Parts: sequence; C-alpha cells; structure tokens
Amino acid sequence: MAFDIQEELKKLPGKPGVYLMHDADDTIIYVGKAISLKNRVRQYFQTSRNKGPKIERMVTHIARFEYIVTDSELEALVLECNLIKEHRPKYNTMLKDDKAYPYIKVTVNEDFPRILFSHQMKKDKAKYFGPYTSAGAVKDTIELLRKLYDIRSCNKSLPKEIGKDRPCLYYHIHQCKAPCQGYISKEEYGEQIKKAISFLNGNYNDIIKELTGKMTEAAEEMRFEQAAEYRDLIDSVRRIGERQKITNSDGEDKDVIALAMDKEDAVAQVFFIRNGKLIGREHYYLRIGEEEQKSEVLLTFMKQFYSGTPFIPREIMISEEIAEQELMEEYLSSKRGQKVRIRVPKKGSKEKMVELAERNAQIVLDQDRERIKREEGRTVGAVKEIARWLNLPSIDRIEAYDISNISGFESVGSMVVFEDGRPKRNDYRKFKIKTVQGPNDYASMEEVLTRRFTHGMEELEEERKNQEDGAEAPDGSFGSFTRFPDLILMDGGRGQVNIALSVLSELKLNIPVCGMVKDDNHRTRGLYYNNVEIPIDRHSEGFKLVTRIQDEAHRFAIEYHRSLRSKAQVHSVLDDIEGIGPARRKALMRRFKSLEAVRDATLEELESTEGMNKRAAESVYAYFREKDRAPEITE
Repeated sequence: MAFDIQEELKKLPGKPGVYLMHDADDTIIYVGKAISLKNRVRQYFQTSRNKGPKIERMVTHIARFEYIVTDSELEALVLECNLIKEHRPKYNTMLKDDKAYPYIKVTVNEDFPRILFSHQMKKDKAKYFGPYTSAGAVKDTIELLRKLYDIRSCNKSLPKEIGKDRPCLYYHIHQCKAPCQGYISKEEYGEQIKKAISFLNGNYNDIIKELTGKMTEAAEEMRFEQAAEYRDLIDSVRRIGERQKITNSDGEDKDVIALAMDKEDAVAQVFFIRNGKLIGREHYYLRIGEEEQKSEVLLTFMKQFYSGTPFIPREIMISEEIAEQELMEEYLSSKRGQKVRIRVPKKGSKEKMVELAERNAQIVLDQDRERIKREEGRTVGAVKEIARWLNLPSIDRIEAYDISNISGFESVGSMVVFEDGRPKRNDYRKFKIKTVQGPNDYASMEEVLTRRFTHGMEELEEERKNQEDGAEAPDGSFGSFTRFPDLILMDGGRGQVNIALSVLSELKLNIPVCGMVKDDNHRTRGLYYNNVEIPIDRHSEGFKLVTRIQDEAHRFAIEYHRSLRSKAQVHSVLDDIEGIGPARRKALMRRFKSLEAVRDATLEELESTEGMNKRAAESVYAYFREKDRAPEITE
C-alpha cells in the first residue's frame, strides 16, 4: 500500500517525539525532534512557509516519514542525538569527522592486569581513565606507569601461560617482574596495580616522595646513573601531572566552543580547560546549508559532540546564544550527574577566551578553504585543462572503459565514471562478456559499449513514455544508464577509439571519444583524438587526472576478472545440483566431509542435514544416482 503523506499527517499525535524522513530508496535523510509532532512535521509540507533552500530541496525527496513518541522533550533530544549518530542523515547538519578521544584502560578483570591505550570505553569490566585530548600524552603516561610499577606489557593469558616461554626483554632491563614466570605473586602484582590506579586518579605526591628518596639514596651511595634515572622519572611524573588531570570536577573545568562559517562549511573550535589550565584544543568540520544560522549550527554541534563524549565539564562557554538552552543544560546535567551551566561571556577574560577560540576556528576554516582550492585544481581544474586540449566547450562526466582477460578466459569489461574530476563509484559498472569467445579485445569492447548505450537509450525511452503518461518511476529514478557522458576515454589508441565511434554511429549518438595511449613501459603517453595523437605535458594536472582514470579503469576490470576466476576455481559439483546453493553446499561438506560420503548418504541422512529440506535432499540423491555418477571435481 502506497504511503499517503497527507493522510499520515492527519494521524500525527500532539506529543513530543522524534520524526524520521525517508526517501524513495527508504534511506533516512533527516531526523528531527519536536515538542508537538503534529505541528512540527506538518510545517514541512505547508507551501505557505518559507523553509529555506535546503529544506525545500529535502522535502522534494521525502517519500514517507515515521515517528517515535517520547514522554518528554528531553527524551526526544536524547533519542534525536542517538539516531543522528547512528544513521548520519544527508540533510542534518553533520560532523564530518567523528573523532574518538583516547583512554587509558586498566584490565582489572584479569589476574595480572595490563595498562593499555584504548580509543573507546567498553563495558568489559576493565577500568577506564579519560578521555584525554592528547594521544601522545596517553602513551607517555602508560610508558611511565610501566617503568614505575613494573607492569607487564605482553598479551599472554595469565596464569594459564605461566612458564611456557622465557621471560622477555623487559624483565632483563628491570621494567617487569615477570609474572609470566611466576616470579611475582598475584597479590604483590595487585599492589603495584593499585598504586598505578592511584596515580591515574591524580595522586602524584606519594610517588614523587618515593622517587626522591630513592634518588637521594642512590646519589649518597655514588650510584649516579641510577640517581639520574630517578631524576628523569620525577620530571616525567611532574609533566604528566600537569598535563593529564582532566577528570576532576572542581568548578574549574570548562569547555569553550566557538564557530566559524562560510556558505557550505563550518568549523567548531573547542578549548579544553581543566583545573583552570588550557590543556588542549580540537577542531571539527561540519557540513551545513547556506541558510543555516550560527546559533542553529552551534546547537546541533553541541548535541552531537556531547552525545559522543563521556566527560562533560561543569561549565560550557559558547560564542552565540542558542535556542533550547535550558533543555540542553538539563540534558548535559543528566549525563554528567551534576549541574551543568551554558553561558555566553560578555566581558573580561572569559569573553577573550571565547574570542580566541573563534579566531582559531576562522584560521582553520581559511586553511581548509585553501586546501579545497588546491583540490579543485586537481579535479575541476584538471577537467577544464582536458577540455581545452580537445577543444570541447565543457566536460562534466567522463566514462572510461577497459577489458581484462587471460587468453580469453572469463573476459570482462569495466566502466568507471568521473564527475568534476572525482570518481563516482556508485555509477561504476562491470560487464561479463557474453558473445565473444577467445582473446578478442575489440569485439569485447564493442559488446560492452553496445550494451551500455542500448540500455541507456531504452531507459530514456521508458522515461519519456512515463512522462507522457504522467507517471513516475517506482523508485524515483529511471535507471543508472540514463545519463550519458560528455567524454568517453578508451584504454588504447586508434583501434579502440574506432570501435567506440562505430558503436555510437550505429546508435546515432554524438559523444566525443578519446584514446589513452601508453608508451613502451605501459605508462600514459598522450591522448588520441580526431585521428591525431595529442602530446600533453606530463607535469600538468590534466595529465595526472588522465593517468588516474586509466589506472582506475584497469584496476576495476582486473578486480572483477580476479573475482570471477577465483569463483571458477572453487567450483564444486554440488553447485550444479538444483536447489543447492553456497549455504547448503557448506552444510553438506561440514557433515559428510567429502563428496564420496555425500554420494553414499541415504535420503534420510541428506534430509536431516542442517539447512536441507526433502526436495533438496531428493535432488542430491537423484543427481549422484543418475548413471551412477561419480564426483570428479573436488572442493
């Protein structure tokens, strides 16, 4: 039954909740929350409302919607954050980079715990410390703890593997007490782990006192090298102590967030202030719409950012007033377990800190813009350069073709697509050659091109008929072949180009065709166009793009050919039996171990095999008894 949007709008409840917009492919393209689902969702389909170009565009792609009712707006906010993170909808303002902060993991669930670096906090009964802003600082801390408390760094399963191997290097350099050999008891080792955990909780004074005493003792006994080692350890502890205290909630922990924006991109800069000290900063790229306001983008960023990090400071300073501030404070307070305040500083050092974050965000955005310009030179600029060489007004879509086979075995064709100088992998196509026997690349290419453009013309004709009838394509589109290229690139010279021109002429299509000519070392040399080989500058971006296209067409063809070849090599006689697919073949081989045993099995034994039914069992039974057939091909 077709989804009737107007009818479904009438059924919407006037309750808080989350709504999900789907396109014709049933992909979630937008997730939003509402105090009243009835009022909010209806707004999208009211023509009188000025929704902005992004929302207008989104509405044209909505095929259906669904909703989830919640008990409160806060629940709706939490659910919205989770769903956006899960589905990453196209029309939601979205974090481009999903950064994961590092943690220190202590495997207290083991008999002889280890101290490890971790990118995520799991429910595995281990103890986690963090998140930290610097991966380097985390690694330094772990290294220091191993030295201070002789913590093992191996992955051995202890006590099960005690005594199986010799002690490692760390034992010999006095940085491990070799629990793998039973040289230290579980209780003694546990005491060392307790000290390490105390260190990670911020208790540094005890270890500094202990190390200072050892340094003094070593110096008095004229063991100066050992004293120097203790001195270096003390310095390391002090540095770590300054840098890593990030989980204390004493009123001095703050995050400072500011934005810089242009038409389609934004950068959020976050300063991490812990115990009154700026200990780190991070920036995040966001995808936005032209009409979006700074306050909207900031609110969306905060939802996504704090839904993904377990540590939330007591105070968050931001550059713009946001809507739903009280709701966000309630949400963050519930996650933290303590009151969280959001404020926009108006004067003093706090305002200056926010301004500093804003300037840093702008610098990152400007640098990124320069990078994008360079990238455009590699892509759009390169395409324009190729258009100039061929004297074409413009090129948007390029299709490149290649053939792959080994002595005519499993011949395949590939079609790769580049738009604006970038690969469009969704439009790549593979062709298994059907009409050509033996190694005939020209005939194979003729088949590929004929199939591709004939299919495209049929889809265009279907589209035209549907438009005349006022009908729409069932899936919102009329096929992947309807869009023809502005330029066809053939892997080869005159022969390949002439084959392509012949096919296009027969189909009455006018598309420029160009050959990618290689030198004796199989490297791109130039372009063959209009019966002339055009020499091109090997250092130009256009040449580099042609080379990338040629390599990609070849790679795609080879990849497909290898997959077919490998499938042919693992063919089994069971594959030839009606009703026996890969799952049933594997189940039969698991039970009977060999084809001979399958052949000799009774009908009842075959039927009782996992995944088999009576009909499939009868097919197998009859196959091996037809003319007393023997299995000649093995797995």
